[in-house]
Amino acid sequence: MSSIKFKDNPADFDQHLMFPSNIFDLLPPDHDCFVFEDIFKHIDTSEVEKQYHHLGQNAYHPRLIISILIYAYSHGVFSSREIERRCNQDLAFMYIAKQHCPNFRVLSDFRKNQATFFKSSFKQSVLLARELQMASLGHIALDGSKFKADSSKHKAMSYARLKAKEAELMAEVEALIKKAETSDSEEDDAYQQETGYSIPEDLQFKQERLEKIQEAKKALEEREQALNPDKPIDDKKQISFADHDARIMGKKGSGYQYSYNAQISVDSDNGIIVGQHISQHANDKQEVKPALEAIAEATDNASIGKMSEDNGYYSGPNLQAFDDANIDAYMATDRQEKPATEGLEDSDRKFVKADFIYHEADDSFTCPAGEKLIYNTASKAKHKSYRVSKDICRDCPLRKRCSGDDNKDPGKVIRTDRHEAIRQAMNRKMETKEAKAVYERRKVIAEPPFGQIKNSGFRGFSVRGKEKVAGEFSLVCSAYNFKKIVKLVSTGSIRLEEAKRLKMAA
Repeated sequence: MSSIKFKDNPADFDQHLMFPSNIFDLLPPDHDCFVFEDIFKHIDTSEVEKQYHHLGQNAYHPRLIISILIYAYSHGVFSSREIERRCNQDLAFMYIAKQHCPNFRVLSDFRKNQATFFKSSFKQSVLLARELQMASLGHIALDGSKFKADSSKHKAMSYARLKAKEAELMAEVEALIKKAETSDSEEDDAYQQETGYSIPEDLQFKQERLEKIQEAKKALEEREQALNPDKPIDDKKQISFADHDARIMGKKGSGYQYSYNAQISVDSDNGIIVGQHISQHANDKQEVKPALEAIAEATDNASIGKMSEDNGYYSGPNLQAFDDANIDAYMATDRQEKPATEGLEDSDRKFVKADFIYHEADDSFTCPAGEKLIYNTASKAKHKSYRVSKDICRDCPLRKRCSGDDNKDPGKVIRTDRHEAIRQAMNRKMETKEAKAVYERRKVIAEPPFGQIKNSGFRGFSVRGKEKVAGEFSLVCSAYNFKKIVKLVSTGSIRLEEAKRLKMAA
């Protein structure tokens, strides 16, 4: 027998207490659930309460459900069944749920059906952070990341395959209908008024399958028309039968899968997300305008100081959106436009677009040889092309550095669009030390929130359809913001009661 002495169990371990006790006294006094609960009391749920009726059984209060969901998401619990289990076993979850946790199906349905309210709760988190002076909007960094849709690429079909399958099924259905009519006619002669034969089950299956194919084909056409107006649909475009709004997107390290492009705008002061939206575009070339609209909605049109973005946002439409909004933007310019001189003699390096000087006054470029590249008016208005006369280029000593030895069409063609002037202005701006200093901070502002969200376990959506997905992402961002606020309140960096007092006085 061991001689080591261990602590004995308390004397009252298996005894009933003489007086009732509060089990939440077992939680540490500085546990974050107490601060979360204090914040949750002030969430406005009036727009959800309007959906309830006074008749029928008493429902769970919407504030209780949203409090449970936000607390669960902020602690890395996303499954509705797991949330219900934690609310019955975990003291902190029990405190947030007031020992009155709804069934997992109630939590799941609320998450599925209250997308609009989740956007409102996100806005409330932003406004609370603003009241606590945690987000000044002096410097905002924009970033995007892919999150998996609730769908599989094995349950999908390309546009070409949809058209072929539709035609095939229509032919099969027509043949089965004719066969059924022939069988009915023969059976009428044989059985008279008796029931001898019914429409084949195969026909019903084929008709149901045809309806699904036609529904998916129509959804793909509507989606592509919205994303790429006036463009023919590529036969390789795919659509998922489970989630028509999701799109195939490439993701580093995991290949291609059905995903959504989640965008966040993060304030530099304390990392509060002040704007967020969901995009169906695989890249970020068109995301600045919706990002600015999301920030304006969440902050009640508060003014923005400056914004920084990585090279993925470098496009004419994005630069134009900043220009129209009169926002001081700092964006990494296109790496392909910069001369790649490392390891090469200047005479061996091929010319790139950055070697050609743009003149906004007459909308032209000058090549390294001093010749002017003129805009080809025959090209499309949306895409411009500039080049020097082929006769001049043919005899130019720098021809090899422009077009190479084997190029039969001498001279380099510069292709751009109507946004070239603001693109060149951004190029010049980002060459300054001041701009580089601002841009260097982008990485430590925009990227940590996505890292924290993904490290908590959230890597894919639990709902389907862009509207519902946008609602769940609003819930994710709300949980992230509230967790940030709770952390600063818990550490004493800010005082929640003082912020409430100032708000009431104002």
